[in-house]
Amino acid sequence: MKRFLLVFVGALVVASGLYLAFVLHWVYSSGERAGWVQKLSLKGWVCKTWEGELAMVPTPGATPEKFYFTVKSDAVAERINKAMGGRVALHYEQHKGVPSSCFGESEYWVDAIIPEAPAPAPSPAPAPSPTAPAN
Repeated sequence: MKRFLLVFVGALVVASGLYLAFVLHWVYSSGERAGWVQKLSLKGWVCKTWEGELAMVPTPGATPEKFYFTVKSDAVAERINKAMGGRVALHYEQHKGVPSSCFGESEYWVDAIIPEAPAPAPSPAPAPSPTAPAN
């Protein structure tokens, strides 16, 4: 009976380890989201991760949609902090089925930031041509 219990517990540990390795390295989806970073903070009791919020506005005047994300790299978090207040694009990978919030509160893990160039200023209206004096 002890041997069966030992084999069962060992198989359970191996299966759990394989599952964890799979969900941490397998990417369900990846892409980019653009908007303005509203918040980025280092959170967690034991496992510290950067958690952020990106406001995405599809059209001017519309209610922004919030995109919650996790950043693993301190270097990427530093670049996001420097770009805060400006429009950015964040490249993310989505990891589904991660069993603990120790790996991040969100399933969207940001691994790069692409600062967007500011929109060009509108060209000024042409100045009216002076009217020729009447003869």
